[in-house]
Amino acid sequence: MKIGFIAISGLRMADPRLLGLGMTFPAVARRAKEIEALPSLGLLTIAGMTPAGVEVEYLEVRDVDQDSLPLHFDAVALSTLTGTAKEAFRLAARFREWGIPTILGGLHATLAPEECRSHFDSIIIGEGEPVWPEVVRDLQGGTLQPVYDARAHGPFDFREAPTPRFDLLDPDRYPRFTVQSQRGCPYACEFCAASMRLSPKFRTKPVAKVLNEIRTLKELYRRPFIEFADDNTFADKKHGRALMRGLADENIRWFTETDISVADDEDLLKMMRDAGCYQVLIGLESPNFDSLDQVELKSNWKARRTDQYLRAIETIQKHGITVNGCFVMGFDGDGTECFDNVLEFVEKSGLYDVQITYLTPFPGTPLWARLSEEGRLLSEEATERCTLFDINFQPDSMSVDELRSGFWKLARRLYRPKFVAVRNRNFRQHLRQRAKENRRPAA
Repeated sequence: MKIGFIAISGLRMADPRLLGLGMTFPAVARRAKEIEALPSLGLLTIAGMTPAGVEVEYLEVRDVDQDSLPLHFDAVALSTLTGTAKEAFRLAARFREWGIPTILGGLHATLAPEECRSHFDSIIIGEGEPVWPEVVRDLQGGTLQPVYDARAHGPFDFREAPTPRFDLLDPDRYPRFTVQSQRGCPYACEFCAASMRLSPKFRTKPVAKVLNEIRTLKELYRRPFIEFADDNTFADKKHGRALMRGLADENIRWFTETDISVADDEDLLKMMRDAGCYQVLIGLESPNFDSLDQVELKSNWKARRTDQYLRAIETIQKHGITVNGCFVMGFDGDGTECFDNVLEFVEKSGLYDVQITYLTPFPGTPLWARLSEEGRLLSEEATERCTLFDINFQPDSMSVDELRSGFWKLARRLYRPKFVAVRNRNFRQHLRQRAKENRRPAA
């Protein structure tokens, strides 16, 4: 038996004008290419727990309508984000026409299982690891079930985590690789559609497992750059410190996502720098308390941290780690002034990198449920607009056109090469000054 693990690749935006605008800025184009080049860690992971007697192949499809269809599989397993769900449906239909069983897992299958069931022979709800061995056995026995619900098994024990099949990747295709050190998040943001939706329990992977995956990559590829595929790498500071001690001698450079509290621990920041951390991406969302009030549903944690943003960014960047600050446009209560507020904050903070997105209701999230109940979704069928860069809701304090035009104007101002160069230069000057002060003999 041979199973094909198929990912749909490429950056998606339903609005081609914004894509054209973004690609004119070097910083945006660079990050877009980096994101497009990341392989599907979920598919590689379940490929890693497929029995040795089953042949596996990993491939990516950029255009589901034009790319030639590989028909040498006995079954195909696909994973899709919401923004490419309709493309995944079309791709599955082509395989099914040839009698090849199709299986869908990942975030969209979990967020919208009823929609997905009619397009695939089988879907996996929740985490893939607990049920994948059963899926393979049923495939071999000709008894593939329409639904495998991993939630009945409880959270997957990371002590049993397989090593992803990085060896299936073309070394010339992937300049960056993903490794996961934890899953979920201790917080509960209304809009979040990340791994916490697969399984709400936050947990960490044993450091020895993480290091084994990184060493496997180093054996396969020359100086791999690592992106940790975590929702919040340093939410657990004890685990984060243990991971940094393990990474200290690995001689790699890496990028990750975490929250602003990492700035509270300067010893940890030093460990991160010494372990090769290049950048942390932090969801700041908004510089204003009122915009974030009640966005985090457990303890209002996001809003309570806004008055610490400036100090935190300075603290992280003075340790030689750049911050990519992410902002969400269109929160309830945000009028057109929110665009100037973000620009002023970026200027004041000296953020090295910036990412802006629209508030995006994803199916299956509390935000989607609330906006649907309020009648503010522009379309409940337009999943292709769930890209973070397209609008599918009615803001409460401005029009859709005002949100779109303000977003475009802010993007032009944030990503103009001169402004990017100034922020980058200021960061480097700050590091040189700090190095000079460190070399100065004590009085």
